[in-house]
Amino acid sequence: MRSLRKYLVTCTLLGMLCRAGAQGIQNDVPLSSSINNSEIKEDAQSAAPFIIRNIFITGNRKTHASIIMRELPFRPGDHFQLQQLVVKFEAARRQLMNTTLFHEVTVALKSFEGYNVDIQVDVKERWYIFPIPYFKIVDRNLNQWLVQHNASLSRVNYGLKLMYNNVTGYNDKLNVWLMSGYTQQISMNYDRLYFDKKMKWGGKIGIALGKNREVNYNTINNKEVFLKDTNNFIRSFFKTNLELTYRRATKTRHRFGIGYTQERVEDTIVKLNPDYFTTGHNQIRFPEIYYTMNFYNVDYIPYPLTGFEAQVNLSKKGFNHMMNVWQLDINTGNYWQIFPKTYFSINTVSTLKLPFKQPFFNSRLMGYGEMFMQGYEYYVIDGVAGSCAKTTLTRQLFDFKIHLPNTKKQTTNNIPFRIFGRIYSNAGYVYNPNPGLNDLNNRMLFSGGIGLDIVTFYDVSIKLDWSFNQLGQNGLYLHRKNNF
Repeated sequence: MRSLRKYLVTCTLLGMLCRAGAQGIQNDVPLSSSINNSEIKEDAQSAAPFIIRNIFITGNRKTHASIIMRELPFRPGDHFQLQQLVVKFEAARRQLMNTTLFHEVTVALKSFEGYNVDIQVDVKERWYIFPIPYFKIVDRNLNQWLVQHNASLSRVNYGLKLMYNNVTGYNDKLNVWLMSGYTQQISMNYDRLYFDKKMKWGGKIGIALGKNREVNYNTINNKEVFLKDTNNFIRSFFKTNLELTYRRATKTRHRFGIGYTQERVEDTIVKLNPDYFTTGHNQIRFPEIYYTMNFYNVDYIPYPLTGFEAQVNLSKKGFNHMMNVWQLDINTGNYWQIFPKTYFSINTVSTLKLPFKQPFFNSRLMGYGEMFMQGYEYYVIDGVAGSCAKTTLTRQLFDFKIHLPNTKKQTTNNIPFRIFGRIYSNAGYVYNPNPGLNDLNNRMLFSGGIGLDIVTFYDVSIKLDWSFNQLGQNGLYLHRKNNF
């Protein structure tokens, strides 16, 4: 009877674990869908645990094996029951995909001998170096550029951008920007996740300097107001920062940073808005210290459908009357699968700045960065405290791949596409003790709509939203997200 149980468990293991691979940006793999026989499950649970004997890694032409091993939730010598091992395989695949180093990851059984098993991890690496022409609008979203500024090329940055990921094979990143157009800027940053043998500590360094011919010097009627000088640069800036990072396990990363900022505007800006900086000054210099915690436990970080993620940031800018602000930012995302191919999510973004009396330079809030509401793309809302929440019902409509002929085996030969339909609602509030001529402050705001998402490789996603806001306005809005 014991030999029969061993035979059944072994056959089950082969059937389950050899299917544990996944490719590209697929979400769910039916790892255990074929296991319906309760007797086999009972035998698997009562049998001796399986022992991981060896882990073989293939396909990593550039990435060091230690970087891949760092993400695996198992090691040689670990003991797992059958069902536990299946779960570990899927967790390993998701964790490796979330490094954004690979197009495809397969984690599967290679061989076995009794209860000793060998595991194979096969990866297909991405292309890591992108010396590409740079062309990007400076406005907060595509609609603002197309409608409010008539797609003016004067509001475009262009130049050369070098993105070099996985520079040394340790998942480090080097970015160099040489930019002209709306902003003339040179910037460089280097991010090394690990520099110690235990692969827990890392660091990042960045520097940027540039100048502009146009400055957003105020907000009136909930819209940005600009001053432009076609002959002279009226704003210049210099920024640098240094970070120390700590990642003890796989889902949480801590960042400890210091920075320095110097910015100057022409006197005309101060005359138009005396509170642009501290009253009467046209330049500012300040140090900054900050701490950031990132937690990710989602299926796919660039476009999560299941799991939970959170980011907490606490910073202190300046230490005198010229600049004095404590800032707390908290972002969360909860994602659930409620039916096959159907998902529900709640995302929140919150910010608090103390003290409440801040110059315009420190008051930008809703409509910038992560805090924005669908349906209010044409507006900005300044303030010192605010929050917005988004609920979304998502349905996967299509999932297909376009085959690329004559590609190397080491890289992907398919371009994956997933298309999702969405129904969403937004709610938000921004507090401003001195709102001036802006009436969207200090009141609850609501919006909703329907949308379509197109998700493909290299973490590119395009969003088309038809949104409605409480001002009686509606329209089609475009958003895009990528790493380029």
